[in-house]
Amino acid sequence: MTFDARVLGGIGVLAAVVETGNFVRAGEALGLTPSGVSRSVARLEARVGIRLFDRTPRAVTLTDEGRRFHARVAPLLAGLEDAANDAAGSAAKVRGRLRVNVDAWFARSMLAPKLPALLAAYPELSVELTVRDTIGDMVGEGIDVAVRFGEQEPSSLITRKLIDTRIFTCASPAYLARHGEPQHPRELERHECLHTRDPLSGRPFAWEFHRGGEIIEVEVVSRLVTNELSTKLAACIAGHGITQTFELGLEHLLASGALKQILPDWAEERFPLYVFYPSRHLPPAKVRAFLDFVETDVLAGAPRADPLYRPAGRPA
Repeated sequence: MTFDARVLGGIGVLAAVVETGNFVRAGEALGLTPSGVSRSVARLEARVGIRLFDRTPRAVTLTDEGRRFHARVAPLLAGLEDAANDAAGSAAKVRGRLRVNVDAWFARSMLAPKLPALLAAYPELSVELTVRDTIGDMVGEGIDVAVRFGEQEPSSLITRKLIDTRIFTCASPAYLARHGEPQHPRELERHECLHTRDPLSGRPFAWEFHRGGEIIEVEVVSRLVTNELSTKLAACIAGHGITQTFELGLEHLLASGALKQILPDWAEERFPLYVFYPSRHLPPAKVRAFLDFVETDVLAGAPRADPLYRPAGRPA
């Protein structure tokens, strides 16, 4: 089959619509009228033989076929951009807008305090953070890279584990002064505990305790369930109850005395932190720079991922 070079121009318009969210903003970015964008998309649909977008007066969304097509061609466009930069002698040029998907705990406790260093190192780079409890549709939303705790639903995304962080059980000194400090996981059944909801199942995560190969699951009682770790920790610091949480990002709360780790002998459970991106083939320079930054700056001093370790199926 002879390649139709006109398809490449249509793919550029497709990418602009996905990135901006509608035909009007795509036209502004490309110097075209909305009708010109619509005609270009229609020609591309005719050439590839599929409907790429569902169009309504209020929204333009990728069809399932369009999402799969965009997932295949977006990395190729990024590769062409890098190839052009390479030909111009600027392969290492980090610039443009980087869209990053992260969960709230990693964003607040780890990433945000370090971001000024990244932006200072790359003056032509801007960062757009999407903070939420699910990874969503990275390709359809134009997300360049995601950093998230825990296993995600199966997808075509490239996945790489960064670290395994331990699960700590904590309480405030005020709570322990009132109710006493548990000496065994089973004693937690008599305490007020704070739960986190699994965004995939909608149910609270179970509590496990690991020590020397022994695993105990405890059914704790909680009158407070949240889907966001920072909120749960704030309630824990205020003395409302005992919680489980990641060691990563907890250091300052333990060092200040706001929280105290309990049951330290039962803290061998670990949970993974992953990075996700659409394709390993020629990822853009801005994505490569961000990945290097996360590993060398944000996670400096954190334990490296253990390739032989099989992570538990539940976080804090």
